Amino acid sequence: MPKGRPEYVPDDGLTTRERRHRPLVIVHTGPGKGKSTAAFGLALRAWNQGWPIGVFQFVKSAKWRIGEERALRLLGESGEGGTVAWHKMGEGWSWIRRRGTEADHAADAREGWEQIKRDLAAETYRLYVLDEFTYPMKWGWVDVDDVIAALRERPGRQHVVITGRDADPRLVEFADLVTEMGKIKHPMDRGQKGQKGIEW
Repeated sequence: MPKGRPEYVPDDGLTTRERRHRPLVIVHTGPGKGKSTAAFGLALRAWNQGWPIGVFQFVKSAKWRIGEERALRLLGESGEGGTVAWHKMGEGWSWIRRRGTEADHAADAREGWEQIKRDLAAETYRLYVLDEFTYPMKWGWVDVDDVIAALRERPGRQHVVITGRDADPRLVEFADLVTEMGKIKHPMDRGQKGQKGIEW
């Protein structure tokens, strides 16, 4: 395995092993493609380690059948690695239109977040993928300070990865690892819509 050496070692009283195994809050943000894809790559690694995984999709339609969901569900049922639970919060959202009222979507997002808080308190999963979770925070449906407080106080060794554009600066400051996906070129710039095997 690669052995990276940090440039800075804090004087925090922790051993190298203790510091290495601290649970992380990870944020994938920015305008580029690949935020959710990278999070599901982490889920594959977690599955291989035998970790229970909880995926919570906040704004993708419950009707969509994306490839990562099918693959991770099958892996979770295989008995070879970790278990996988997949949760779709409400009716979802599309770039074209939303179904239902904004109040309905806000209520669904808040209930989804309350479920995550219950799961964090119970240490239900070892890896949480909160897909497109930056949007409910941006739209004011979920309180950013409440999210940070719950993540700060989570027990055990639970890792959390949050995806979506426009991550709140407070979340960025709090997180342990933040990656911003930048867009240099995209097929949509030439009028090409998403396609099977690439977007889903």
